Amino acid sequence: MPLQFGIKDIIDIFLVAVLLYYIYRLMKESGTINIFYGVMSFIVVWVLASEIFEMRLIGTILDKFMSIGLLILVILFVDQIKRFLVELGSHRRWRFLAGLFHHHKEEMDADARRYVMPIVYACMSMSKSKTGALIVIEQSIPLDNYEKTGDIIDADINTRLIENIFFKNSPLHDGAMIIAHDRIKAAGCILPVSHDSDVPRALGLRHRSALGIAQATDAAAIVVSEETGNISLAHRGRLYTKLTTTELEHRLSALAMAPKR
Repeated sequence: MPLQFGIKDIIDIFLVAVLLYYIYRLMKESGTINIFYGVMSFIVVWVLASEIFEMRLIGTILDKFMSIGLLILVILFVDQIKRFLVELGSHRRWRFLAGLFHHHKEEMDADARRYVMPIVYACMSMSKSKTGALIVIEQSIPLDNYEKTGDIIDADINTRLIENIFFKNSPLHDGAMIIAHDRIKAAGCILPVSHDSDVPRALGLRHRSALGIAQATDAAAIVVSEETGNISLAHRGRLYTKLTTTELEHRLSALAMAPKR
């Protein structure tokens, strides 16, 4: 019987490829990419045994294991699945469509600089004085649950306010500051800590917390080290260290102007 290959098959393959790519990216950002490789290897073996070579015994065993294994994976990766669904359903994910019909580049650039520059100036000042700081900037995924772990502020983004919050004698200086909707929403917040073994031992809890929130959500987290004064940025599961203030400004401006996915 000749192999029939139509437009529906092309669409089917395309959708599966997109889904696998999205899962791969999500797992990579969350630091669980090795588990993704393991699961994909198991699925390949399962398809080969059950569908290609029609090995009944091993195929039956793998079929039973797959039904249980999927449930186990859902339990283990409930946070990643939640993040996937939140990103997929976020109305801000499709904001870039508005840009096809409206051109507000100059306005977007001005808005970006209005909230980016106070943060950059504050980080520059705190870097010089070696004042430790951890600032999280919300992207598409809401950070409401993390805001509730600290004190709600809901103030305009201001360089002096940021410096005062992270002043060493301030009661809120040990926690994280969360910025959302161009406002300082909360301070003294508790973040998830990354247990990634690739993080250098010289980096402390602030850096691991920044990477943890960058793995759990799509937020960007800025760290100012109180030991060295170095500025770091965590985003999409990666940690960029020893940034200059110019590099920080460029990265934050790019984030501010990028369409929220």
